[in-house]
Amino acid sequence: MGMMGADSAVGPEAPSTEPFEAAVTFEEFFRGSSERVFRALWLVTGNRAEAEEITQDAFLAAWERWDRVSGMENPTGYVFRTAMNLFHKRYRRARLAARKILRPALRVDEFEAAEDREVVRATLATLTPRQRAAIVMTDLLSFSSEEAGQVLGIRAGTVRSLVAQGRQTFRGALEGDDA
Repeated sequence: MGMMGADSAVGPEAPSTEPFEAAVTFEEFFRGSSERVFRALWLVTGNRAEAEEITQDAFLAAWERWDRVSGMENPTGYVFRTAMNLFHKRYRRARLAARKILRPALRVDEFEAAEDREVVRATLATLTPRQRAAIVMTDLLSFSSEEAGQVLGIRAGTVRSLVAQGRQTFRGALEGDDA
């Protein structure tokens, strides 16, 4: 990184709003601004290596467009904005990568899922209409026994009894498939 002047502050400074001399070369601009940009990014990122890398990338972007950037009123502001955009882009990518690593996509066996649906459908068909209604309301739609009883016009205890009978039928069907 470039050297800062003896009268500069220790912490990062806001970009100067004074007009920039257009005759300054990129090298002079880099030497005069890089330390401030680096220090600001170090505070933002909390990581020296990342701050150095982002600072370099931001100044590279300025160098690639130096013919336009040198004519700006505040080229240092352009570099600060570019650096912050780079930081946010990296942060979003890291967050997305962490999400993918921490929550890997589960592979679903479509044939097994279709087979399971068919077993459920076939077993539901063997239940009495009241057992089927009680199972669907409580197990598939997550109604409480009381709520299902109100909808079906029966007591909550009857719903629980019908669900127990239906589940017993399901267990028998599943055990028969495993044999």
